[in-house]
Amino acid sequence: MRIPLFPLQSIFFPGETVPLHIFEPRYKQLIQDCRDEAITFGIPVYINGKMEYGTEVQLVEVVTTYNGGEMDVVGVARQVFKVLTFDNQMDDKLYAGGEVEFYEYDYEAEKDDKLKVIEHIQELYDIMEVPFTQIDVNIFNSFTLAHKIGLSFEQEYQLLQMSKETERLGFLKAHLMATITVLTEVERTRRTIELNGHFKNFDPLDFKDIEV
Repeated sequence: MRIPLFPLQSIFFPGETVPLHIFEPRYKQLIQDCRDEAITFGIPVYINGKMEYGTEVQLVEVVTTYNGGEMDVVGVARQVFKVLTFDNQMDDKLYAGGEVEFYEYDYEAEKDDKLKVIEHIQELYDIMEVPFTQIDVNIFNSFTLAHKIGLSFEQEYQLLQMSKETERLGFLKAHLMATITVLTEVERTRRTIELNGHFKNFDPLDFKDIEV
């Protein structure tokens, strides 16, 4: 399928809100075409000098239009795709475009697997002393808090390419467990450092029982 493309060094997961500030003429034209023709566009992820995967976005609202024609817009991320071809200009348009192949995704997973990941997220937030809002396991999926658990850009990109929910949950669980282990050790080390700076009461040794 051939769609308009808006390359960014950003990752958007399916179902995520996509806020964009539009200021280049080519993307002003793209947004206008989205409004007039109800088309979608893709945001391929620019990473390591390449663009291989991205997410389709549907325009939801033009929030603000400024005097100079710049816009704040909101979209919603939909399907993940693989980039097959890329053209700097699409047909007679100013913006880029290309052929993409949409991924088949699933969101099927055991409730217990979801609960485990939620528990680990709460444990991480507790260690970090960050407020945690309870999540309904029935609407939770691997993308719900993917941007808020300390994944690197490269890890988020890996997650985007995983088509199975069970695989994605396993990936998140492994990351959370490793992160929690590191942070717990850091906290233990911090407390040890603090204690070593305090005056302490030591029990004197009874030298009568010591042999030399």
